[in-house]
Amino acid sequence: MTRIVIPLYPLVTHLDFTGPHQVLVRAPGAEVIVASRGGADIEAEGLRFSGLADLWAIATCDVLCVPGGFGTADAMLDDGFMADIRRLGGSAKYLTSVCTGSLILGAAGFLKGKRAACHWAWRDQLSAFGATPDPGRVVRDGNIITGGGVTAGIDFAFTLLAELAGEAYAQGVQLALEYAPQPPFDAGRPETAPAAVRAAVEARLAPIAEARRAAVMEAARRIPN
Repeated sequence: MTRIVIPLYPLVTHLDFTGPHQVLVRAPGAEVIVASRGGADIEAEGLRFSGLADLWAIATCDVLCVPGGFGTADAMLDDGFMADIRRLGGSAKYLTSVCTGSLILGAAGFLKGKRAACHWAWRDQLSAFGATPDPGRVVRDGNIITGGGVTAGIDFAFTLLAELAGEAYAQGVQLALEYAPQPPFDAGRPETAPAAVRAAVEARLAPIAEARRAAVMEAARRIPN
């Protein structure tokens, strides 16, 4: 039995974990647990997730998969939440994340000297944790597998599924889910998006940029020696 734990926190981005969950729940012999502190309901961009496991009550896991979201900064500074991330991640076979979930792995002290992916807008902040930001959609460094922004979590999940069950099995799940993305626009990367579109997105993110950077620096200061 492979136990996969996905820890949630307020203002998580729901596709960061529902995308991987849809793939990983089909792994043979897998137990996928979605948890929060105290099993509390979690608000995630207009959706409420309930019936969650209590993160503190989970003793161990084989895979820790940390999603990102607008609540990442607060999560990194939540001592109780971070204690659970360090506890579970310390013995996990695989440490994984999607989007800004890699910042949480970094804040837990797991990414020093490692390459890691993150959402393009916040990727540079990985450096504060001693990590090397990598623009890859899915990045592996040893037992650490990280996905880039949001939808990259699905690609990441298939990468992990192939690791757990073999490429042929992962390809079968891909076919069953008809995962063959053909986006109508080539605007999914900052390198390919029209300049005006990128500028507009950066402007929308600017109000939270300073606060997030401050949270990253504070989280880096709190990493245990």
